[in-house]
Amino acid sequence: MGTLELIPQSWLSWNFNVLQDGRSVAEIDISRWREKGVLQVDGSNYDVYREGFMRGAFILELNGTRIAAAEKPSALARLFNVEHAGRSWKWEGRVFRRSFVLEENSRAVGSLTPVAMVTRKATAEFPDDMPLPVRIFMIWLALLMWKREADSGAASAAVAASS
Repeated sequence: MGTLELIPQSWLSWNFNVLQDGRSVAEIDISRWREKGVLQVDGSNYDVYREGFMRGAFILELNGTRIAAAEKPSALARLFNVEHAGRSWKWEGRVFRRSFVLEENSRAVGSLTPVAMVTRKATAEFPDDMPLPVRIFMIWLALLMWKREADSGAASAAVAASS
């Protein structure tokens, strides 16, 4: 299982470089508007997006072909059921933490963990037989949850400041 390193492209950016063994293997560009973006992996641009506004599956797509999909069964939980090529995984955020655990057949097979409490740098591990674009898609899903939490915290702070 190889370790992927996530490095924000700048201090305020939600775009990330993904490194493995010190070399760049992917870039994650998250849109400022809506839940979509582009994953640059192995010289190809994969589109990632949510099918509907506030509802629907999250999709990984290459040149119009669906590669993987993730359903979020509950708006309140940081949980995704991800499917790719007949396989399915549970990608779940841990309570009161920003880390995620990947399960296949009720067994932990991967994770994403911040390197420190107040940073967006993180490391991720996935099964070797999982294609790199699917790994990067799962990282994108976790980053969306982090961004949602940061955005809701900023909104709460703005409301408190205006009171």
